[in-house]
Amino acid sequence: MNVNHLSDRLASVASFVKDGARLADIGSDHAYLPVNLASQDKITSAIAGEVVAGPFQSAQQEIARQELGHMVEARLGDGLAVIEPSDQIDTITICGMGGALIVDILAQGLIDGKLATNPRLILQPNVAEDKVRQWLNIHSYEIVDEAMIAENGKFYEVIVADYRDNLQQELTSDDILFGLFNKEKYGAIFQEKWQLELKRTNYVLDQLEQASNRDESKIARYQELKAAIQAQLA
Repeated sequence: MNVNHLSDRLASVASFVKDGARLADIGSDHAYLPVNLASQDKITSAIAGEVVAGPFQSAQQEIARQELGHMVEARLGDGLAVIEPSDQIDTITICGMGGALIVDILAQGLIDGKLATNPRLILQPNVAEDKVRQWLNIHSYEIVDEAMIAENGKFYEVIVADYRDNLQQELTSDDILFGLFNKEKYGAIFQEKWQLELKRTNYVLDQLEQASNRDESKIARYQELKAAIQAQLA
């Protein structure tokens, strides 16, 4: 983590926030991301959303410590419920959660009208990135950029998406699983991550095939995954 409290992972997310943005950072974790951007005058305003009292209070304290209360406000609430129409949010960041949870947050926000302004979505799932890409594609969000980061022995992906009225982007199963830009932009990290995933897949396959009650459908799914990974690594 650097002097501005941003890990490489969050610094990558920050790089996709456009100058002058009105940001909602969901699951803000001490409000490090919005505070960093506000301290450099890169955003107009920000909401730091937290659903748990402890992190919410930590966000409040960090905002006060940096004397940025005029630009960044911490709010306690579930997911996108912290966003009000008057905030005029044009960018939403959700970082450090599982892909399924991120999808749940976006889906509920869509129902509640929190995505009515068609904000840019900058998402950093820890797992299940494919679920995020699939949701974005179904809901007319074009994936415009991606990033991969290796940090503390783990691999992270950042997915950047903008709303399109008439989305023309058709994703293949490989696009959904591996990303549209990751292999070309982050070759070494991409190879390292998916070599590890291939080892994990092989281990699971071995266990499934040795089980007394073989689940043939699950074995078939993992064989398909193995073949897809091998094709990417070839």
